[in-house]
Amino acid sequence: MKTSEIRELSVKEILERIQLENETLIRLNMNHAVSPLDNPMKIKVARRNIARLRTILRQREINQNQN
Repeated sequence: MKTSEIRELSVKEILERIQLENETLIRLNMNHAVSPLDNPMKIKVARRNIARLRTILRQREINQNQN
């Protein structure tokens, strides 16, 4: 998910996406612990997506507090 796509989402949608990505990350980690994934980079991508979502959310909080 690109940053430009995230910026178009509402706060509620961002929170939903964070929850979805967290569930995906947990599932990937559990599957990887049992047997190696075909593409372990999916774990890295999921973590980065969560970080992007949280960063945009935090930026919006800061902007609202300044206004």
